[in-house]
Amino acid sequence: MVDGSHLPFEENISYTKFISTLAPDKGILVEAELGRLSGTEDDMTVEDYEARLTEAKQAEEFIDKTGIDALAVCIGNVHWKYPSSGPNLRLQLLKELRALTVNKGVHLVLHGASGLPSDLVKECIALGVRKFNVNTEVRNAYLESLEKPHKDLVHLMASTKEAMKAVVAEKMHLFGSAGKA
Repeated sequence: MVDGSHLPFEENISYTKFISTLAPDKGILVEAELGRLSGTEDDMTVEDYEARLTEAKQAEEFIDKTGIDALAVCIGNVHWKYPSSGPNLRLQLLKELRALTVNKGVHLVLHGASGLPSDLVKECIALGVRKFNVNTEVRNAYLESLEKPHKDLVHLMASTKEAMKAVVAEKMHLFGSAGKA
């Protein structure tokens, strides 16, 4: 994952292209991010006014110049939690992005997918999203498990692991990836 989304467009291209030239020799696929999600991730907050939707024209140029394998896009998705009004994903923008990536062999990725309703996830899959990041839900399962009483550290560690596994298993079924590894 090459995250140059905080950089100006041309610098993001340069940074991502450099990483993309190194990856094939190591057998590594490259995912890059274009646009900027609002919300909090890893103690860093991006305010709503700093967020930027992915622009289709820029996405095409970015893909052509960087040689990436997957593109994480911003279509109104957010890190951490959605507002009480719920997510407001720009599905028409996702359709446009899919139209330009499908023939280039580039997969679409949606960061900030924690908390998306299952019907919206399925619609995003139908519109070409092939990877979802649900870090917030996995972390929350871990933290909630810590609040339960445990007799020993071994039991605590097992409990947190099982809580996270349950979320991952649920998401794998929702995303249609269960049993495909």
